[in-house]
Amino acid sequence: MSPGWFSKKGTLNQPLRIGVIGSGSVSDSVGELAKEVGSAIARAEAIVVCGGLGGVMAAAAVGAAQEGGVVIGILPGSDPADAASGISIPLPTGLGEARNVLVVRSSEAVIAIAGEWGTLSEAAFCRKFHVPLIGLETALPNDVLEELASSPSEAVARAVELAEARRRSTS
Repeated sequence: MSPGWFSKKGTLNQPLRIGVIGSGSVSDSVGELAKEVGSAIARAEAIVVCGGLGGVMAAAAVGAAQEGGVVIGILPGSDPADAASGISIPLPTGLGEARNVLVVRSSEAVIAIAGEWGTLSEAAFCRKFHVPLIGLETALPNDVLEELASSPSEAVARAVELAEARRRSTS
């Protein structure tokens, strides 16, 4: 993904940053959805931002890594070795669950897959910070989501569109 990060004038052409949030442990079918989401984000030449551990985060990281994508894992602990396989850039914070705010703040759009209490907190931060949130097979309440996607490709396409729109509106 690094080609194209810098223009001929040397200014940074930042890739979009798409967050992936969800359950820390998942079924095979949910894991496959997350892996497909990670792959699609990498093919869109965007960066995956996640919490860096297991479940949805690990599956999305593996999917993106298999496509040659970049994955930033914002870890709750202080040891970068705790990062799941597929994490390109582990960022240990030592903040515990408070790292959820960093996942959202670092993302220009977020995709929620399945989910537990931590996912709900990240969804609340999405609403608070006006970060678009797309749901895919999630238990999050519909009124928390921007919209609900029916497939990984649809979720990523909408996240990319909304992230691009958000970037244009803030520049």
